[in-house]
Amino acid sequence: MRFGKRVHKSPHDDVVVDVSEKDGIRSLHLGSEAIQSSMRVRDPYELVLGYSRCMFGFLLFREAPRDMVMIGLGGGSIAKFVHRHMPNTRAVSVELVPQIVSVARSMFFLPPDDERHHVVIGDGAAYIENLVNPVDVIMLDAYGAAGIAEPLSTEDFFGRCRDHLTPEGVLLVNLWGSDSKFNAYVDRLTRAFDGLVLCLPARQRGNVTAICFKRGCNSPTWAALSERATQLEAQYPLEFSEFATDLSRMNVHNDRRLLV
Repeated sequence: MRFGKRVHKSPHDDVVVDVSEKDGIRSLHLGSEAIQSSMRVRDPYELVLGYSRCMFGFLLFREAPRDMVMIGLGGGSIAKFVHRHMPNTRAVSVELVPQIVSVARSMFFLPPDDERHHVVIGDGAAYIENLVNPVDVIMLDAYGAAGIAEPLSTEDFFGRCRDHLTPEGVLLVNLWGSDSKFNAYVDRLTRAFDGLVLCLPARQRGNVTAICFKRGCNSPTWAALSERATQLEAQYPLEFSEFATDLSRMNVHNDRRLLV
């Protein structure tokens, strides 16, 4: 492996958790050079990777959630961002590999559990299946060395996610645009969510965020999305105006509206 600088290596069963550091950026790897999570050491709460910022594109259409579940912790970048910038959100991160949780806490500054965020070590599909109360947002960021785990990528699982969302709820799924199964994943999500799916491509890498709505968005105008983006940029350190523009790249629209 050609890491800039390896600062940690620890195996857990068949998973090798690596941490590298280069030019002030610390990154998490799972058995390959592929980056699972990155953090700027001098600013641990910045969302360094473009895909992690795109995961918040749903805020163009919905208010900040009261309750959310994140499947896949990685270095904890998204969890830390929610904890810092969404004080009224209660969040749970579900991570299968205990060693990843340990590394997130020891090397990526994930804060201790509190009343607004806590980590559950366990299977993400089982956690969703056993949810008692619906949540506003489910974020699925569960890529490993071999791609998305099969139990977390079936149409049945996506349907269960939909069933466990509130009426205005949203499922966010991090996908690789170059994945051979990309179209299959999008098709499954489209069927599970009755066609109410948008794809938001990240500019910096090949990631695509699938934004899946339980209820439609009344086909907002581009002008309304632009105005909403400006409001959000005053509240969060994210490029919502770019998100709004990039939604025209992969989704059905006309000159006036995004059709969803």
